[in-house]
Amino acid sequence: MQFDPKRNYEDSRKKTGYVPREKATREVYDKYGFMSGLEVHQQLLTREKLFCHCPAGIYNKSDDFNAELIRHMRPTLSELGEYDGTALMEFKTRKEIVYHINNENACTYEIDDTPPFPINRQALEIALEISLLSKLNIVGEVHITRKQYLDGSIPAGFQRTAILGVEGEVQLPHKKIRLIQLSIEEDSCREISDVGHRRVYKTDRLGMPLIETVTYPDCATPDEVKEACDYIRFLNRSTGKVRTGIGAARQDVNVSCKGGTRVEIKGVAHTKWIPGLTHNEMFRQWALLQIKKQLTKKVKDIAGWRVNTVEVVAGTLQKKELLPGNNKIVAINLPGFKGVLSHFTQPGKMFANELSDRLKVIACLEKPNMIHSEELEPLMDEATWDKIKKQLKAGINDAQFIIWGDEADIPTAIETVEERCKMAFDGVPPETRKSLEDGTTIFERVLPGADRMYPDTDSAPIPLQNEYIEELSANLPSDIINRYKQLKKWNVPEDTYTFIFSKNLFPLMERIIIDLQVSPRFLGNFLGHRLKFTLGQYQTAEGFKFTMLYPLFRFLKESGLREELALRMIPELVQHPKMEFDSILNAIKFKRYTMDEITDKIPILIDKFAEGKDTVSETDLINFVMGQLRNMALGNVEMKALSDAITGPRYMDK
Repeated sequence: MQFDPKRNYEDSRKKTGYVPREKATREVYDKYGFMSGLEVHQQLLTREKLFCHCPAGIYNKSDDFNAELIRHMRPTLSELGEYDGTALMEFKTRKEIVYHINNENACTYEIDDTPPFPINRQALEIALEISLLSKLNIVGEVHITRKQYLDGSIPAGFQRTAILGVEGEVQLPHKKIRLIQLSIEEDSCREISDVGHRRVYKTDRLGMPLIETVTYPDCATPDEVKEACDYIRFLNRSTGKVRTGIGAARQDVNVSCKGGTRVEIKGVAHTKWIPGLTHNEMFRQWALLQIKKQLTKKVKDIAGWRVNTVEVVAGTLQKKELLPGNNKIVAINLPGFKGVLSHFTQPGKMFANELSDRLKVIACLEKPNMIHSEELEPLMDEATWDKIKKQLKAGINDAQFIIWGDEADIPTAIETVEERCKMAFDGVPPETRKSLEDGTTIFERVLPGADRMYPDTDSAPIPLQNEYIEELSANLPSDIINRYKQLKKWNVPEDTYTFIFSKNLFPLMERIIIDLQVSPRFLGNFLGHRLKFTLGQYQTAEGFKFTMLYPLFRFLKESGLREELALRMIPELVQHPKMEFDSILNAIKFKRYTMDEITDKIPILIDKFAEGKDTVSETDLINFVMGQLRNMALGNVEMKALSDAITGPRYMDK
């Protein structure tokens, strides 16, 4: 029977046991041995960077720079006479690393031309407070180390970092997540572009103070991973001393399955992506384990497995538009790989994507960079493939594909393909992968070695006195889990918690409730629903701050107006924060009414609704009258009292 890639893709998807995210249960994750941990990064709110006096938090446009620095990555032998795998990979790319430098927020330290200044004490204090909140054991002395960063995102090739606390925990509503450590470190550059052999960074973010909270792999489901990440971010924000906004908090997610290995999903921008990414990574690893079984059955001499290649003349191929310029074209034969290239790995992706992704990253072959013999929608006819198979002396169980690119990149491309295919015999390669919004991932780089940290000889140890730590401990905010329990006690709807915690509104909320006697349930709904909606629908003016809500509710209380009037006032306050509250009332055309003035209109509205109708639904009538009187009542009288008046015997029995 003729091989059908589409059928093979669907069959392999079923054999992998893939379950859509929305249908997966705890039993599914237990079956596949889902394990996951987190590395949560959070920028700290400081005036200056961590190891110099450049201002922190000032960003430049991509075309706004005063100088350009160019560097190339070269691997060096370690003291044990070994090369780091990440360094070797980056060296193969032959990348030209370009740094765009703006004098406003960078100095000679950023480009590794001068030693570091003493560590920013403001940043250190904030990081220690968060370490204490995380119930970590604080170190007696801070030792600054260098952690290798070999992708070019730090000009020095290393990041200065220091462990501040070890062995802590975060209490979630239903379980504890153990913490390995919390470190303070300098942020890396912002990547502007990465095309071909040229990668461009901006140094405005470089050196900003950052903390990294690392958990054990205690999360047993994708939802638990998101929940743990949210709680760590909420804990950081509860101090009011961390940056917020795009890029201020980022997380890396480590995932493995039974028989798999640790794979790091790098730079997950939004926590809402986490469940889909971790779910699909578990099944990707499981699919790679199925491929391993398939290959080890078909290929007897794994140690001697090799690819063979032939050069192809462009004129013999169809789809010449895929082959721009004067590219060299090579056909590659993969012995025993028939059925593997079209094997399912992730939704919409197959094993061939694993090869294509590495060709883009390591050999710098921009996509599209290959055609293979198991395309779901064939790009070449069978006759052309038969000619290529004949040239390659391919066997019946082999797979083939064609790559093209600059002649100088082709040897690296062939080596990359062979290396990744050999990894398939071992199952899941440890690697770093980049997250995509659709829940899938692509290869980013090999996972760094374990011995990537060493002492920083430019920085002296910093002793931490017990008295200093005790002083910091005395002024910590309340624990997130205690705030969670208080919201439950106040009967605040749970769908508001994320917004309240993410904006660190709990302290303000508590103050309004205690000082001004505002209903906790109303206030929770106001913040988590009405305020959230308003911020999403209206342009927030510069100068609006959440702290303005306290004087808003105080104004209503002192004016004898009901708290519900804030629902109408908040859009105006968000757009015009400098307006007086009385002016806002005029803007929304608010008028004061007594209960009698409002209820006097009920008979007229009943007659209006009943006009021309033979029969009247009492429910529809009540809803109509309430709707007509709502704006008059809002802020003047309690809505329940108005509803009781409308539904009372005075009007409904007539």
